[in-house]
Amino acid sequence: MTMPSYLESENWIRNVFSAKAVGRGGVIHRAARDVERYAGRDAFLHEVQRRGFTLVENGDQLVVFCNRDPVRLVVQRDPPKLSQRAWPGGVSDARPRI
Repeated sequence: MTMPSYLESENWIRNVFSAKAVGRGGVIHRAARDVERYAGRDAFLHEVQRRGFTLVENGDQLVVFCNRDPVRLVVQRDPPKLSQRAWPGGVSDARPRI
């Protein structure tokens, strides 16, 4: 089975960066697994850098700020301990939740 042409790496990247949000200087996001599957992470990162955009990764999402403005984290929380990430909901923690 051949892959549809719009899913080929160069076409997929071209389609992602032709979104209206890109032209307006907005934000786009894609699942990391889709980027890796259709374009490859290195090719995607190269395109983001070539355009001078900023890329952040959160969970399984890659978020691209499609402008050259600085990005500032306004609200920062303490990172959870590994046990809290591994057991959401505090299963490994015997303390009652408030």
